[in-house]
Amino acid sequence: MVARRGGRSAFVVFAAVAGVISGLVFLAAAELVALLVAREASPVLAVGSFVIDVIPQPLKELAISTFGEYDKIALLVGLGLAVVIASAVAGVLQFLRPPLGVIALAVAGALSVAAIVTRAGATPLAFVPPVIGALAGSVALSLLCRRLRAWQRSVATPAVAAEPSDDSAPAIDRRRFFVLAGIAGVSAVVVGVTARAVTVATSSVEAIRQRLRLPAPRSSVTIPDGAELDVPGITPLFTPNADFYRVDTALTVPTVDPAAWRLVIDGMVDQRIELTFDELLAMGLDEYAITLTCVSNVVGGDLVGNAMWLGVPIRDVLRLAGPQADADMVLSRSVDGYTASTPLSALTDDGLDAILAVGMNGEPLPPEHGFPVRMVVPGLYGYVSATKWVTELTVTTFERDEAYWTPRGYSAQAPIKFSSRIDTPKIGKTVSAGRIPIAGVAWAQSVGIEAVEVRIDDGEWQRATLSTPINTDTWVQWVMEWDAAPGTHYVSVRAINKSGELQLEEPAPIAPNGSSGWQRSLIAVS
Repeated sequence: MVARRGGRSAFVVFAAVAGVISGLVFLAAAELVALLVAREASPVLAVGSFVIDVIPQPLKELAISTFGEYDKIALLVGLGLAVVIASAVAGVLQFLRPPLGVIALAVAGALSVAAIVTRAGATPLAFVPPVIGALAGSVALSLLCRRLRAWQRSVATPAVAAEPSDDSAPAIDRRRFFVLAGIAGVSAVVVGVTARAVTVATSSVEAIRQRLRLPAPRSSVTIPDGAELDVPGITPLFTPNADFYRVDTALTVPTVDPAAWRLVIDGMVDQRIELTFDELLAMGLDEYAITLTCVSNVVGGDLVGNAMWLGVPIRDVLRLAGPQADADMVLSRSVDGYTASTPLSALTDDGLDAILAVGMNGEPLPPEHGFPVRMVVPGLYGYVSATKWVTELTVTTFERDEAYWTPRGYSAQAPIKFSSRIDTPKIGKTVSAGRIPIAGVAWAQSVGIEAVEVRIDDGEWQRATLSTPINTDTWVQWVMEWDAAPGTHYVSVRAINKSGELQLEEPAPIAPNGSSGWQRSLIAVS
């Protein structure tokens, strides 16, 4: 008899298990009800999104730098561990000091309700899933702890024989506890996983995306000869969709049916405009080669990518609404509530290809990159311009409105700081002595790169050979041949843009408006 030999401590362990099972019942019931009445009302996802919103900026950047594109997965794992621990504590409390465990579950339900109903797009019934989940979890916890206490009492009662038989009271109460725990645990896992799988499957628009055929562009980008250098290890001219960086605040990728998508243009305009997806496509699509950069990209980092986009100029869409003369900002809003503040001048400039993109590298936008419609604006960091799953453009002023990242320590306006990066030789990989290429990419969106210079150790700066640029909105590749001698060497790189400006040497962190500095890498030569 494990419980008899371990005394009260063994029952406390079983109480913690009962708490975890009750937590699973809570989540499973909530997922099932959410499937039926409010699919956006998953407690874990809502609380996770809330955590993303309130977590301090330094911790956000630490998560991005540590986990990269897997930061959302890391958050979900962390939330899962927190749920397990909190549920176990609730089980112990209910066993030792009832009804504290049930009160703890009720508090968890209330917090879930608050997180869900305050999210963008919450429906009137969004509060129902966490409420039902909390009730189901509380019932399960009460029953399990009641069975556990009955088992404890029967063990504490003096036995007639030295060892009880299988039909004795302790054995019966033990069996009842494990049967109830098993049924509740297995049912919770099956129901919860099934409900979540059905929700994902039925709300997925991947099948619609696969069937979607975008109109042929009215104009195409010409790729000049020499636009891509043949250097092993260099970043390709166009970043494949699967490799393109993803940084956003969406814990799960929003699913938006193009047939139901609407773009609203309102605020300081002559008339409010609402466009359907078909009406947007009917305005005519053009092809654009544009490099995007995330403000979280550190010097030498990989949160930058180049793609061939298909879209409609935002200036044409804004022209339909007629922005008023005293407006200076457009507050774009995503379907999940995220907002970005973009200078109105950047969206109406005839010389700047700011677009509403619907295609990426020859296919409709991937879901994680904004399907069906996103913004792409050259020369501005993504957090003030590249809103994914965009549904609203509000013409306003910087004085009147602010976007998601502004109160979190970032600048309201963020022109990109042009930069350069070494792709090869790779840091930490020893190369053989002899003539080898040093190569990489450089970018200065909307201005263009004039030159790239490389320095070995403390030697003279040497001009690298540049690829032929597609336009001023895309990065260029560069290469310099180096006679590498055995030993360790520092390789530095810097760029000069077409305005004659030298890349900033002084290091700066990514907040409030992007990192700066020259990349300096240590290369080992054997």
